[in-house]
This record gives sequence, C-alpha cells and structure tokens, in this order.
Amino acid sequence: MAKLMTLTVQERTESGKGPCHRLREQDLIPGIYYDEKGANVAVKAQLLPLSKLYHKVGGSQVFDLEIEKASGKEVLPCLIWDMKMDPVKNRPQHVDFRGVDLNKEIRVHVAFELTGKPAGVVKGGVLELFRDSCEVIGKPLDIPEKIMVDVSALDINQSVHVADVPMPAGIKAVIDDNYAVAGVVIPAAEAEPGAEGEAAAAAAPAAEAAKSGD
Repeated sequence: MAKLMTLTVQERTESGKGPCHRLREQDLIPGIYYDEKGANVAVKAQLLPLSKLYHKVGGSQVFDLEIEKASGKEVLPCLIWDMKMDPVKNRPQHVDFRGVDLNKEIRVHVAFELTGKPAGVVKGGVLELFRDSCEVIGKPLDIPEKIMVDVSALDINQSVHVADVPMPAGIKAVIDDNYAVAGVVIPAAEAEPGAEGEAAAAAAPAAEAAKSGD
C-alpha cells in the first residue's frame, strides 16, 4: 500500500463566529472531523498545508489526518468532505473531514480526464466535455485520482457514454442515467449557414406561391 499523505491539525475548544474569525486572521482554518458513528471533533488546520493537500487529493482521495489533542495524537484515515471557500478572497473558510474505514466501500465523485485525439476533430469537429465527473463506489484506497476516457475513436456527431467508460479494478460507476460524457460536435460557425440554408429552402415554396397570387 502506498504511503498516504498526512495533514496535521489541532483540536480546538472554542467555537462560534468570533473565535473562528480570529483563527482565520492567524491563517488557521476551523474545521470538524466526523467519524462513521456520528461523533465529531472540532479542529483547526494551517491554511497553507490544508490548501496544498486539497489541491492534490480533492474530495475523493483518502489521506491520514493527524489530530493533536491534549491527551496525545490520533491518526485517522479520512476524506475532505466539504471545503467552504471565501467567494472574494478564494481561500478556505471552513473544512469538514469525513473519517473512513479502509475496508468499506464509499461513494465519491471522481473527475473525468479525456485522452486521445478524436477522428472527428481531425475532420474539423470540436471535442466537448459534457460531464466533468462521475459518482463511483469503491474502497477508499481503490478510488482513482481521475477516470480516463479514450475519445480517439469518436467521429463528428458521436459521443461516449458513461456505461462505455472502463472503470479501474474494484470501482463501479453509479449509473442512474447512461449520460454522454464527451462528444465531437460541428463548430457553431459551420452549423449556422446550414441552418440558414434549410430555412431558405423551406421558405422558397411559400415565396413562389405569394408571387403567383400577385
């Protein structure tokens, strides 16, 4: 098993808007660790290590959370379950950590990554990503960073659906609807003249009839 990344946090005893605001002024982000049984521990994390970790693991990759308490340290595998961001400063305001059992399956969203150059793009089409992530089920250590989607065989007006995307070993996609993940479309600039031509062709008989009436 690959060594997990570690984030060290400290248990906090104060809560409320005032204390949390003072923490943020010190570049400390208030948060809560929740375990599977519903218990929780209020914590505080240093801004820079938290931001670096979130950039690497997002909300789908498991890591070790080291909680420093008055009674000692406790290391727990977990996920970043929710990260509330300041809309103006674009920095974390609050973070929720979710404890996981490495031997039990979880449901998380994992980003898609497209690979290959579609045949339709070579012919002048445009590749579009319709869905940026997929909900999957699997054990925490089996969850991939990204789900690779090969689009090299796609021609113009063709798409790949989630049911056709190979999943890594031990992972199952949650499929309520077999949605299109990505496809090759005709560029809008090229599609419009065709639409105008069809409209003109449809209008021609009516125009001729009007002339006959005159």
